[in-house]
Amino acid sequence: MGCVDGTQIPITAPAENEADYVNRKSFHSINVQICDAAYIVTNVEAKWPGSVHDSRIYREYRLSNRFACGKEAKALYKMHSNVSSVITGEFDGYLLGDRGYPCQPSLLTPYPEPGPQQRFNVAHCRTRAWVEMTLGILKSRFQCLQKLRVTPERACDIIVACVVLHNIAIIRGEQHPAIQINDPADDHPIPADVQDGRAARDLIARNYF
Repeated sequence: MGCVDGTQIPITAPAENEADYVNRKSFHSINVQICDAAYIVTNVEAKWPGSVHDSRIYREYRLSNRFACGKEAKALYKMHSNVSSVITGEFDGYLLGDRGYPCQPSLLTPYPEPGPQQRFNVAHCRTRAWVEMTLGILKSRFQCLQKLRVTPERACDIIVACVVLHNIAIIRGEQHPAIQINDPADDHPIPADVQDGRAARDLIARNYF
């Protein structure tokens, strides 16, 4: 259904809770999480200090709860065919994320050491490139995102406004500057969360790759 990724938007050092905004590359930032489909940003989470891990942002992201509810509802529907209404209004599909996220039934990540699953990883990488391209277009279009010299609260408002304007520009077919691809080094280390989505990932790899 889409791809999810985080990116660091640099800001000036805030007066309050300054240390919270220092990311692992030692500069102050807002960690922004975006979920996209074909360059359109379908969800944006812009409120977390740069030191917060991508996996935590996703875990506390309202969207992840809606996906989880959809999976639970689907399982319930299989057990009781007369309760099909429970799946209405929730998502039943997959997001793709990089290794900075835990593998979950609704969030599929690459295999850490692919053998027979190499084809899955290649397809995963090519598909997830959409969100990296989206981030590149967004940052190229709005040069202010290279560094925001405002308070963190104001920075979050500006980031969301840029995303809204980006979507309008994509829908209108506006041209954009040269794309800056999101730096792969922005990816966080593999999280320690339980990877309970491995069974779903294995099933897809076996059936389609």
